[in-house]
Amino acid sequence: MKLKLEDPIVFTKLIELISELVLEVRIKISDFGLSIVAIDPGNISMVSLKIPKSAFKEFESGDEVLGVNLENFKKILKRATKTSSLILEKKENALEIKIEDKIKRIFTLNLIEVEREEKEFPDHIEFSSKVTIDSNDLIGSIEDCLVVSDACSFIVEKDNFVVEAKETNSARSEFSSDEVEISGEECTSRYSLEYLQRFLKAGKQFSKTTLKFANDHPLRIDFIANHIALSFLLAPRMETED
Repeated sequence: MKLKLEDPIVFTKLIELISELVLEVRIKISDFGLSIVAIDPGNISMVSLKIPKSAFKEFESGDEVLGVNLENFKKILKRATKTSSLILEKKENALEIKIEDKIKRIFTLNLIEVEREEKEFPDHIEFSSKVTIDSNDLIGSIEDCLVVSDACSFIVEKDNFVVEAKETNSARSEFSSDEVEISGEECTSRYSLEYLQRFLKAGKQFSKTTLKFANDHPLRIDFIANHIALSFLLAPRMETED
């Protein structure tokens, strides 16, 4: 197995983001490319990362599953710069990581057994509404909600998309159909701001964010750009709002 990736900064940022949810993952290498599916320890959220082999400068592999400690992996990846080439190569029970620039640096990461049960990302879930929004606008709305609460509601009403948090104080952002793409029916669902804030760090790498949800239903968040697909699934918060 040997993979070569030019300009590995986006890959590094995505691994950093996933490491905020889980400590260990299985990285699958197949004819498709590279993929990761993981569930956080609280079983509240799920993440899927897919990078097709066409995104790699070199891609030589059969089917491989690499058990990796993400804390150690991201520390090594952060040694790369925008001008570096990143080469991943399996060597017995280790992953050899080469960062090539003016200097060739070689790291060895011990592969591990990941104990959590392997799951597939559920693509069969049905949603009643879909919203595509500028990532920076959504990040700003989430930050507004964090000022007043630890959860917010996503609301589709008429031709508007609303992000709202209500406790003793409240915050509300409204987007018309001129500002965001809205399809589906009216619905409302409430989600943890702690998790949303983590997920939306990916918005700095992707200009658009797609949200799919329904009344009191899991939320799916999709980021897609340059063949890279990053998705999250988040359970709803079921408390009754005041």
